[in-house]
Amino acid sequence: MAIFDFLKGAKDTGVREVSIFPLNTVLFPGAILPLKVFEQRYIEMTKTCLKDDVPFGVCLIKEGAEVGDPAVPQEVGCLASILEWDMQQLGIFHLKTLGSQRFRIVDREMAESGLITARVELIQDEVESGVPDEDKACVAVLKLIVERLGEEHFHPPFRFDDAAWVGYRLAEVLPIKLAAKQKLLELTDSRIRLQVLHKFLAQQGLAT
Repeated sequence: MAIFDFLKGAKDTGVREVSIFPLNTVLFPGAILPLKVFEQRYIEMTKTCLKDDVPFGVCLIKEGAEVGDPAVPQEVGCLASILEWDMQQLGIFHLKTLGSQRFRIVDREMAESGLITARVELIQDEVESGVPDEDKACVAVLKLIVERLGEEHFHPPFRFDDAAWVGYRLAEVLPIKLAAKQKLLELTDSRIRLQVLHKFLAQQGLAT
């Protein structure tokens, strides 16, 4: 099943089964996430995703660590589609992935290898809406960040007029604690997310 078909059928928030990759990061829809995969359970996961052309799920670690004993993931995460891959060194995958749709774990089980497989309910995409005038400062800051970091670090199209896209990108790049990023991921109202981010920028003296 192609990634496009998988996601096209998932917009109704139906339940799907995906492999879970717990990480010390929060993946947002539309974000580029490079990964270095070397643990055997995730190498096998990567091979399966490439063979079947399906995404895996990225969740912030709730308890545990990235390497070693399996970590406990947060309940809400984001699907990651593999855009590019290579294995220049045997046993190490270098991936370029893209965050797509958010999900909520319904239940999960762990294989002997330590790989978590979960039944997930996909969270409906937020309706595209304009950036409120009172939060236009968020757009100005994001444009400056994109200019400083370079457009190659962001996946097109660039939608500076969409509240959800602007909020996701700011949440992705700003130096916010992981627990706060997780809360921003879980929010389902793009304008509330922007209000929270605008307040953070104001506290840092980056916006008024």
